[in-house]
Amino acid sequence: MESPFEGREIWFLTGSQDLYGQDVLDQVTRQSHAVSALLDEAADLPVRVVWKPVLKESEAIRRLMLEAAADDRCIGLIAWMHTFSPAKMWIRGLKVLSTPLLQLHTQVNVELPWSTIDMDFMNLNQAAHGDREFGYILGRLAVARKVVVGHGSNPDVQARVGTWARAAAGLAELRSLRLARFGDNMRNVAVTDGDKTEVESVFGVSVNTWAVNDLVERVHGASDDDVDVLTETYLDLYDVAPELRAGGERHESLRYAARTELGLRSFLVEGRFNAFTSNFEDLGGLRQLPGLAVQRLMADGYGFGAEGDWKTALLVRAAKVMGHGLPGGASLMEDYTYDLTPGSELILGAHMLEVCPTLTTARARVEIHPLAIGDREDPVRLVFEADAGPGVVVAMSDVGGRLRLVANVVEVVAAPQGLPRLPVGHAIWAPQPNLATSAGAWLLAGGAHHTVISTALGRETFEDLARMVGAELVVIDQDTTPSDVERELRWNAAYYRMARGI
Repeated sequence: MESPFEGREIWFLTGSQDLYGQDVLDQVTRQSHAVSALLDEAADLPVRVVWKPVLKESEAIRRLMLEAAADDRCIGLIAWMHTFSPAKMWIRGLKVLSTPLLQLHTQVNVELPWSTIDMDFMNLNQAAHGDREFGYILGRLAVARKVVVGHGSNPDVQARVGTWARAAAGLAELRSLRLARFGDNMRNVAVTDGDKTEVESVFGVSVNTWAVNDLVERVHGASDDDVDVLTETYLDLYDVAPELRAGGERHESLRYAARTELGLRSFLVEGRFNAFTSNFEDLGGLRQLPGLAVQRLMADGYGFGAEGDWKTALLVRAAKVMGHGLPGGASLMEDYTYDLTPGSELILGAHMLEVCPTLTTARARVEIHPLAIGDREDPVRLVFEADAGPGVVVAMSDVGGRLRLVANVVEVVAAPQGLPRLPVGHAIWAPQPNLATSAGAWLLAGGAHHTVISTALGRETFEDLARMVGAELVVIDQDTTPSDVERELRWNAAYYRMARGI
């Protein structure tokens, strides 16, 4: 996957005013440059932080907000009031703001020079004063933003700003995302359906449908030479079952899986799609339900949703972008079955075929097994177990009039026993705070059964993303109680109805 951060920028804005005189403003410029540089050089920030001239009057602020909206490179704004920037001068600019905003509450000094503090120092270094004025107007105008407090050199501050920057990159990707549905969603299933106009309005994603046989033409058109090369790649990267190797009785199935990948990839590249869906009920002329091809495309950063689930496909793509370069991975997932052993309850997550191998650092196996649904040949797939570690499981549901994200903080664990007969990629996790509360809260919230699991990101990234677009997010974590969830859902129902207007 190419870096989704290449060419992206966060603009650093500094607020002040002309009251203090040019000497003070010259110091403000130098010092705001220094604070901006601390963030630009921080390893936790995946994109460039670009300093912008100090803002001192209303029209300059308005123009800059419009410039940010029109510049595809700019994915977010960091605002800091170095001195006192009267908030009324920000109103016109904030009214046209459409770029994610972070309010950085910081100052130049870490420690105060107590023995030399005079009124000149106080007039220059009054971010504690100025940021409260700015915070007031943001609150008065109900501007969505993240607030981070602390010195720019603090690793915790840099990490939180970096998390927000990743969410901003995810939103920028969604706002230009093209998603191809091959066929419709699974018949009679409720949660995989939804309002495509609403999701484009909220996230910017374009969701459209193509006939499966448009894809079949690409699959059949793949050259034998290209199939040969890709088949050798499989042999280099994975432990391929003997029956699938050259001379094995199922070798042609592996070649067809390679042909499917080549066709899918060419279709997606030519159409500039970064996410897609398939559906085992609508396979057209495909001989196999795509398994290995989908897994490898996800590993390359594509979003995917099974059974036509386009909402999960866009979540997978967003998670791939936001987690790029971090340890761990992201994948389509489904809660399949439980271990209800008292005191050590676990969830076994998997899917028919399509779990992404970025969840493991181990060498995956390429196997072929029967699939009882789809009425096609046995499909080839990668088999592995996800690495242990922290993660988050997130779903999107259309709850009528709005989209709801549900996120559960989890700990991925090793299987208590071997799973020699489970022929799919899978993950096992302990949900916070426990299975009974987690599953109960998920059900109350109407969380979808398809999810994205990320072992690269935490809950804060999804909180930042939801805040940027004004989407509802219900978080299930160590502090969750059933009564809290019920109360939150009732409050949310009222809030989001009023927030949208009549």
